[in-house]
Amino acid sequence: MSGRRFHSGLAAEDQVARYYEAQGAQILERRLRTPEGEIDLIAQLPHCLIFVEVKARKRHGPDSPISEKQWQRLGLAAEFYIMHRINMTGPTPVCRFDAALIGPDGTLEVIENARMP
Repeated sequence: MSGRRFHSGLAAEDQVARYYEAQGAQILERRLRTPEGEIDLIAQLPHCLIFVEVKARKRHGPDSPISEKQWQRLGLAAEFYIMHRINMTGPTPVCRFDAALIGPDGTLEVIENARMP
């Protein structure tokens, strides 16, 4: 990954993290690497754990910026996180998978429940 893309990705993740914090969420993890893949952002609301895939887009359009394979990896990484990182004394937490898209002009679009891997 080029240095410019890396820093663009970090800036996009910062913007998305600020969005979730403004919604009252606590950011639990950023760029978490698991054996199953990377999770860009994990946020928590009082009754929901949110796994977020962040994409900085070069252009606007109807095409999906997140492939089926990426959703599958995110689902496996989320399962790993829940099984190995959460101190569970009760039922499995309610989880949501969001897509956060940053447009070429810096606009943010968050799609809640974008996918259930």
